[in-house]
Amino acid sequence: MLELLLALWPLFALIVAGFYLRRWNFPNEAFWPGAERLNYFILFPALLFSNLARAPLDNPALKQLALAVMLGLGIGWLALLLMRRLRGWPAARFGVFTQGTLRFNTYLGLAAVGSLFGQPGLTLAALMLALMVPTVNVLSVWSLTAERGISLRSLLLPIAKNPLILACLGGALINLSGIGLPGGSDRLLSLLAAASLPLGLLCVGAALKPEELGGEVPALAWSSLARLVGMPLLAWVIAQVLGLPAMETTVLVLFFALPTAPTAYVLTRHLGGDSQLMAGAITLQTLLAAASLPIILMLLG
Repeated sequence: MLELLLALWPLFALIVAGFYLRRWNFPNEAFWPGAERLNYFILFPALLFSNLARAPLDNPALKQLALAVMLGLGIGWLALLLMRRLRGWPAARFGVFTQGTLRFNTYLGLAAVGSLFGQPGLTLAALMLALMVPTVNVLSVWSLTAERGISLRSLLLPIAKNPLILACLGGALINLSGIGLPGGSDRLLSLLAAASLPLGLLCVGAALKPEELGGEVPALAWSSLARLVGMPLLAWVIAQVLGLPAMETTVLVLFFALPTAPTAYVLTRHLGGDSQLMAGAITLQTLLAAASLPIILMLLG
């Protein structure tokens, strides 16, 4: 337990630091949007690209892991569709609950996996992201626009332009080609990647909005329970059924136990969803994850 806490507390310390730095207006308000864009378009893609370019794609557990990821997302999505039918949610709320249940904080996930398992864990996580990011993005956009409809082009174009997806695809292609990362390019990517996770966690903290927690407490509570307890339990059951090895099981459960992504707020506001409810869900889940993640990982051993 002590080893687990030692691995995780620096991550949440960076989130808290980001929250207070923005409240203290340091370095200034204009810094944070620029930092988020730098990380999203350059630093974080460099991390994913370099890990997938060097990943051992012949790992026999990868097919099972991919199946586990898609089963988990698929079952979660079917449960959300059933709840929407029973509760009559409009798209503005359905999109929030979809993102609050299925989306995940990628920065926190990779930082936690790196702290616990090092490079082998990061490689597994990068491979999972290659499946999870496009799937979750499609489901999120569809759920927010379900009532007014959206063309296939409008649905898939943002996915095709997503820098994280492009980085995963490029890294996998480099890996399969056997070219590798010659001429010091591996060192360049490593330097860029090293800056990604600390900056990402600071930006996560800067995006928290505690003032939005006073709204719909029951909705926020059950959404947090579904994401932080229900989804990791589902992932664990799937891992047991498929017989995943220990590290693959832990990485799978960890990613399904992460709080929802701060970028969900931007998408919700852009597509006309309930952005206030989304901001509350992001904040509450991130705060609760400081307690739920160590407990879940401790139970996993």
